[in-house]
Amino acid sequence: MTERDLDETTATAASTRTGSTLAQNPSPALRNESEDELVPRGLRIGAAWAWRSVAILLALIPLGWLVTQASLLVIPLLVAALLASLLAPLMKWLVGSGLPRWAALILSLIVLLVAIGTLITLVISQFAQGFNLDLGKLEAQYQLALQFLRDSPLHVTEEQVDAGLSEIVDWVQSNVNSIASQAVSVGSNVAAFLAGTLVTAFALIFYLLDGRSIWLFIVSIFPKKARAAIDGAGQRGWISVGHYVRVQVLVALIDAVGIYLGAVILQVPFALPIGVIVFLASFVPYIGAISAGTIAVAVALAYNGFLNALIMLIVVVAVMQIESHILQPLIMGSAVKLHPLAVLLSVSAGTIFGGIAGAVFAVPLVAAGKVMVQYISRGSWRDEPDPTKITKPPTPQREKSQREQKASTV
Repeated sequence: MTERDLDETTATAASTRTGSTLAQNPSPALRNESEDELVPRGLRIGAAWAWRSVAILLALIPLGWLVTQASLLVIPLLVAALLASLLAPLMKWLVGSGLPRWAALILSLIVLLVAIGTLITLVISQFAQGFNLDLGKLEAQYQLALQFLRDSPLHVTEEQVDAGLSEIVDWVQSNVNSIASQAVSVGSNVAAFLAGTLVTAFALIFYLLDGRSIWLFIVSIFPKKARAAIDGAGQRGWISVGHYVRVQVLVALIDAVGIYLGAVILQVPFALPIGVIVFLASFVPYIGAISAGTIAVAVALAYNGFLNALIMLIVVVAVMQIESHILQPLIMGSAVKLHPLAVLLSVSAGTIFGGIAGAVFAVPLVAAGKVMVQYISRGSWRDEPDPTKITKPPTPQREKSQREQKASTV
């Protein structure tokens, strides 16, 4: 046997021993791969989704706690964002018409203040007139209610009603201290409301005047590779919020006008304040307008009787049906593109975790989040440049100032 044949025989024996050794003691990578193959693919995918979802939830819990603790600051900032999205098209149109940004800002704020002031003035004047109510009609409706209770299966007597009212008076007298403390808390809430109003006003001014620069500063905090995705998703979320707010204003206005006209025709007192309450409550989809409509029915029942209240209830239900089956699909559906069940669940979750403010902001936040996730998942942002590095195009005012600066240096 030659030396070459001996080397080949030795190599073959060595490879055979190595193969048998690997077969008896496979590497950790091979063992893990074979063990993973024993787990069904669907279960592996579900487990991957599960632990990632748990990680996201664990990250959101402290964030939600911080937002709750800073609600006196967060809520005014969110209100200012909604108002800015409502006024942004008007300001853009004014700037496009040739006005400076500061002049367009002032005119936009004047329009907003005039609208709010008009509503407040009308409501106050209506309440001032409402104090001249015919108390005789209220007394007559009270007697009819007592007669109904007496004739009902409960057989409630007037003495029992008077006893219940006297118990309420006794409870109020025995809880004067707690009521006083509540009044003090109301005073502190008024102070917090005024502070929040100032924060909202200043934030609204800066959102309209320099919102893009503020947003780019936030984007610059993220890693460079993620800035294009964050910027594109944020812009599309902002557009979605703007569509939602403008459409919701239209829907709320239609609800308020419908219920207000019904109350006027039926001669229900405080018709205008009821319409304003319906307008404000309609910013909570589905639930808000229905809750406000019950106020109109209750006032009609107390002042005009059962038949008038029944007709008022029919008016409220008709307006709600028009909103749900005509306005929401045609207008709101094209602007937000959320299923009604998703809207209802969002409002419910927002109410549970954030109260009235959570109910108001739930739907626009969910709509914006949906659009942002869809944009990021498409991946079209991968070819976009870093938005924080893009220089602004020269404007006539900037070119003029640059020429004046060069002339002064020469």
